[in-house]
Parts: sequence; C-alpha cells; structure tokens
Amino acid sequence: MPAHRLLTTTEATDLLALTREIARDEIAPTTAEHEAAEHFPRDTFRLLGKSGLLGLPYAEEHGGGAQPYEVYLQVLEELSSASMTVGVGLSVHTMSCFPLAHFGTDEQRARLLPDMLGGDTLGAYALSEAHAGSDAAALRTRAERTGDGYTVTGTKCWITHGGVADFYTLMARTSDDDISCFLVDGATEGLSAGPPEHKMGLTGSPTTELHFDGAPVAGDRLIGAEGSGLKIALTALNSGRLGIAACAVGLAQAALDLAVDYARQRHQFGQPIITFQGLEFLLADMAAAVHSARATYLDAARRRDAGMSFGQEASVAKLVATDAAMKVTTDAVQVLGGAGYTRDFPAERYMREAKVLQIFEGTNQIQRMVIGRHLAQV
Repeated sequence: MPAHRLLTTTEATDLLALTREIARDEIAPTTAEHEAAEHFPRDTFRLLGKSGLLGLPYAEEHGGGAQPYEVYLQVLEELSSASMTVGVGLSVHTMSCFPLAHFGTDEQRARLLPDMLGGDTLGAYALSEAHAGSDAAALRTRAERTGDGYTVTGTKCWITHGGVADFYTLMARTSDDDISCFLVDGATEGLSAGPPEHKMGLTGSPTTELHFDGAPVAGDRLIGAEGSGLKIALTALNSGRLGIAACAVGLAQAALDLAVDYARQRHQFGQPIITFQGLEFLLADMAAAVHSARATYLDAARRRDAGMSFGQEASVAKLVATDAAMKVTTDAVQVLGGAGYTRDFPAERYMREAKVLQIFEGTNQIQRMVIGRHLAQV
C-alpha cells in the first residue's frame, strides 16, 4: 500500500491493513496459476465476505460495513494489485448490489442483502446486449407480465460472472418505452449461460452470454418501479466506473512496483539500469500517472461521500485511470525488456488485463462524450 495514502479513521486504517494481508497471503500467491488455468477463485469471495470486505459501502443493518466510498475504493485498489479477477469481481458484485440497496424496498433489502453482502451469494450485472452496449436504451430483452410475475426472454452478453453468479441484476424491457430492473436468481428455470468467452486477459474471470428462454421472475423481484430501470442502471454505472478506476490504479501500481524492483536488480554496464536517465524518466512518468489516476478517483469518491454530484468526475476518473493503466503496464513490459515479453514475469499479463479496463462500464470514448455533455451544460 503506498505510504502516502491518508486515512481518516483507525477503522479505515485497520481495513486497509487487513486487505493488504489477505491480498499478499491469500490471493497473490495463486493468481498466476488461476489465470493460466482459467480458474475462477469463488472461495476468495467467500473469504472476502467472512472478512467483512464484500459489502463495505452498504449499511451495517444488512451486513455491510457502512464505510465511505473513498475507503471501499482503496480496498478495491489493494485487491486489484494482487488479482484483477478478484478486484473486478468485487467491483461488479458491488455494482450488482447497488440497485437493491438504493432502490429496493425495506422488505427486499432485509430479505436479500445479508446473503449478498456476506459472501453467500455472488452477483452479476446483466445490462449489455449484442446491439445495446454503449447504447443501453436500445436493449431488447423483454419481461412480459404474467399474473403476479414476469416471463423474461432475450440474450445478454459480456456478463462478468456469467454462469457462476448466484444472482443477476437484470435490466429488461417491460414495454416498448420502459426498461425495468429485476433481481433474478441464478438457478431460475429457463436461464442459462453460454460458454465462456476466449479473452486476452482476465482469464480467471468467466465472461459469457446469458440466455433467458421464458424464464419466470416473481413480481417481488422487481427493483424500484416499472420503467425506472434505465435510471437505476445509469446511476449504478456512475459508482461502478469508480470501481473500475480503482481497479485500474491497483493494476498500474502493481506494474510500477514490478518495473522498479526489476530495474533496481538488473545490472548493465556495471550498474543498476534504474540509474540510467532514460529509464529513470520512464519510471518517473509511470509513477506520476499512477499518482494522478489515484487522485482522480479519490476526488470523485469524496464528492460522492459528501452527497455531491459526481457523474462527470466518475467519468474523468474512469478515463484517466484506465488510460494510465494501459500506458503504465505497456511501459512495464518495456522496462523488463525481453523478460517482460515472457510469462516468467507478470508484466505481460498486466498489459493484457489493462486493455479491457478501457472498455468496461462504458468505453473511454463514451466517457469523453459524458464529460463533454457535462461541459456543454455549464
């Protein structure tokens, strides 16, 4: 954990210390093995739940940690530095809980949130479709009224935790004009996952299509009012973008640490290569990018914690942090030279994992559109 982080409470300091210990001792030692084997570390999420780290930004009465988003994101960064599959998985799970926590009824929260925040159930966020990625309003999956419930038909795509999630936060069309939000049990009849996508990175995290073939969903699994699904989805994405920004910073920090350590140990022409100005400046730029990216997500998180508008700042953080992660991981491979291009070191994996961060939760081109539209409103 970078020594300059400023934590305002003893509880927050203890949480970060616990997270660092779990990341170092329980997650990092098996990450390369799990990624190479395309193995999803489901037990790690149960461990995070038992450790109190799976529901940090949510209310204590439902099993959450009641922590500021600023603290949660730093926990997420720490975990991501050890495993992007775990970091991104936690971010996705947290976003999947968001609609229920913020738009569900008291009865729904009391009944469903404790298992979700305690690690007994793992979530996924089912919004994207083949023809409705960045254009979320164009989704075609339908939820038709059938008595006291709904029947869902359609296909979602690019679903993180597809096939392994215990519940799916689903956005589906309830009329030609309305999109609604549902919490769907993973074992629902008529719900199935396609085969995992063959990805260049995050190979330990399954990403699949999700098929709804007349899947029945009880009426009490509607979250919020009918027709409020798009608003709920976009609100959740603002917070989810901060999660991806924190993941990106964790990955970039890991790449920077690896590059610095290697440059200190690698000798050429009788001295450590870190003493050569060309490399020294490259590492300095990498460090500046990591520090700058961290500052953007912390700024947005503090605005969120203060109850201020933070949509533009979330897009800035996601854009800056993920672009930084792509640049820093690429430069880390360069610092290691030929060794960085081999799988003997994690630099090449970091570089492969960084790319998808520029696509998650709205591509960086979409973030630029969001930022530009905010500016146009001023």
